[in-house]
Amino acid sequence: MNSLENFLTTDEEQEIVSAIRMAEKNTSGEIRVHLERSTSEAIDSRAKYVFHALKMDNTKLENGVLIYIAIENKKFGIYGDKGIDRKVDSNFWNKTRDVMQKHFETGAFKTGIVEGIKSASGALEKFFPWETNDKDELSNEVSKGEV
Repeated sequence: MNSLENFLTTDEEQEIVSAIRMAEKNTSGEIRVHLERSTSEAIDSRAKYVFHALKMDNTKLENGVLIYIAIENKKFGIYGDKGIDRKVDSNFWNKTRDVMQKHFETGAFKTGIVEGIKSASGALEKFFPWETNDKDELSNEVSKGEV
């Protein structure tokens, strides 16, 4: 994988932001992508920490999803808040991970992230449909760096 600065092009980042916006048009759920250079922690622990550090646990319905990528470690994790985990089956995040991994193995990182967003949004749409008074509670921008 590339360094943090070169992992995605500006255009690829914008495609990811667009995918998040499209996904969130149909759900009250919130999706974010965070990139870090590396981590010395277990990937699931780090994803959970970053989720909380980004204040993603402050959504009204506890329905935030973080896609976390440690570039130099060549690892990623998906962390869903309590509201989602109460609704989806225990294998859901593994299925989303597998979809992303397939693309990551061929170097198609942007495509893998976008497909992960689409997979997560499927569950969010089902269990947390968009309602008239919904508002975007979290930034859609790709966040980067150590938090």
